[in-house]
Amino acid sequence: MTDTLLSAKDLSVRFGGVLAVNKVSFDVKAGEVFTLIGPNGAGKTTVFNLISRIYTPTSGHIDYTLPGGTSMRLSDQSPHTIARLGIARTFQNIELFEHASVLHNLLIGRHTHHHNGLWRELFFTPRVREAELKAREKAEEVIDFLDLQHHRDSLVAGLPYGVRKVVELARALCTEPRILLLDEPSSGLNVEETDDMAFWIQDIRHELGITVLMVEHDMSLVSKVSDRVLAMNQGEVLAMGTPREVQTHPGVVEAYLGTVDDVSSLRRAPA
Repeated sequence: MTDTLLSAKDLSVRFGGVLAVNKVSFDVKAGEVFTLIGPNGAGKTTVFNLISRIYTPTSGHIDYTLPGGTSMRLSDQSPHTIARLGIARTFQNIELFEHASVLHNLLIGRHTHHHNGLWRELFFTPRVREAELKAREKAEEVIDFLDLQHHRDSLVAGLPYGVRKVVELARALCTEPRILLLDEPSSGLNVEETDDMAFWIQDIRHELGITVLMVEHDMSLVSKVSDRVLAMNQGEVLAMGTPREVQTHPGVVEAYLGTVDDVSSLRRAPA
């Protein structure tokens, strides 16, 4: 686990007079789970949006290593090219087609692998049929991998929230990513569902060989699955290291709980 897959260097982005991210740098190694943590408004999701090319950095850049070992400037790419480069993402607020089935949502995730022209699609040529069969096979593999067989033909609108989170994860996996961006995967889940999510993340890394970059608030999940953690506050890097190192870092403790005096005053406050 020595090869750098994604490298952010001095990333900054300004929205009007607000500096949302300020000179953030980090490397993500191939095969690891790398997690961004921090209080609300720390800039974590903004970093994700920079990688996804939803935002463009005001300064700094992001480099991405292609399968052949060539490095490219990801921050110069168009947003629609990101998925084709092997980068998939889930969102904190689930983004699914609610009135389509689970299977159809997963097949949409195969869109980046469709390279047939309009006429081939219209006449449903053998090449198109072959691509459709391959897409279906991949979707079924992911359904089996995430134990979604029971929900295959169900409309997303009728599914429990926790299942929808897994369906969005499944759709991302259908793109066959090299790196998977998970934006607060445990958000809205109960304890049992969060444990299941930890299980899936570990399997995605170990069985599928996919690198995971995650934004997460649940520190129990972070500790279970993360190799390294980067803590942010007010758009800047506070600390980076193992989950234990970061959670015990004085700056991180202060960002989450306040100063020692603040914590002491809370303890002294009347019930």
